[in-house]
Amino acid sequence: AEYMGRLAFRVLVYKLPNSWYCDQMDFQNRVGHKTGGGAPATAQEIALDRKERLRKLAMETIDLAKDPYIMRNHLGGYECKLCLTIHTNEASYLSHTQGRKHQTNLARRAAKEKADLAVLPQPKKAEKKNVVKIGRPGYRVTKLRDPDTLEKALLFEVEFPEIQEGSKPRHRFMSAYEQRVEAPDNQFQYLLFAADPYETIAFKVPNLEVDRREGRLSVHWDEKKKLFSLQAFFKPREVRQLGSLPQRPGSLGALLR
Repeated sequence: AEYMGRLAFRVLVYKLPNSWYCDQMDFQNRVGHKTGGGAPATAQEIALDRKERLRKLAMETIDLAKDPYIMRNHLGGYECKLCLTIHTNEASYLSHTQGRKHQTNLARRAAKEKADLAVLPQPKKAEKKNVVKIGRPGYRVTKLRDPDTLEKALLFEVEFPEIQEGSKPRHRFMSAYEQRVEAPDNQFQYLLFAADPYETIAFKVPNLEVDRREGRLSVHWDEKKKLFSLQAFFKPREVRQLGSLPQRPGSLGALLR
C-alpha cells in the first residue's frame, strides 16, 4: 500500500507540469525577446531588425560593381541615381535597394523600357535556313584583255547542277578586311559565289576598280545548263604624281629659285 501511494504521487507530479505549461506565456520564443531581457520588441524595433537582416543578406549576394544606379559623390558618400537619394556608406545604400521606394522605381523603369520597346521598330530577324551542303560547285576561270582599251578582264563560269528549284546564284565583291580566313592584304579582293545547297566559294582577284559601265560587267544565268557566268573588266591603276610641297621663305628651295 505504501509503494502504490508513492507511485500515484509520482504520476500526479509528472502530470501537473503538462496542464500548467499550456496556460503559461512562452518566454523563450517571443518575437524580439529573450528570457530575462525585458518586454517584447516594439514594432519599430522589429522593423529595424528586419532592415538590418536585409542589409546583411544584400551585402552577401549583391555585387555593387554591377549596379548601374550607384554613384560615389565628391564627399565620399553614395547616391542612388534612380531614386536621387544620398547614403553615407555601402551598407546604407544596400539597405535602400531592398526598400519599397527603390523596388517601386525599378518596377516603373522596367515598365517604361518595355513600353518604349513596343513603340520602337523592331529589326527583322533573318530566317536561318537549315540546308545540308553537298560540296563545292565546279568552275572555270578565263583571263581576257580588251584589244582596244587593254583593260584586263576575268570570266568566271560556275556550274550549279543541283541548285534548288526557283533560286538563282548570288555573287558579291568583298574586301580583304571583311574575311577571316587569311591575313588581310590590300593588294587583293574577293569575289564570292553562293547558291544552295552548295558551299560558298571565293576567288582572290587583284584589288582593282571594277568597270561597271554597260557591257563591261555582265552576269548571265543559264537555267537549262545550270551555268552561272560573270565577266568583269578591271580599270588600270592610275599613277598620280604628288604635288610639290610649299616651301618656307627661308628654306633652301626658295633660295634656289
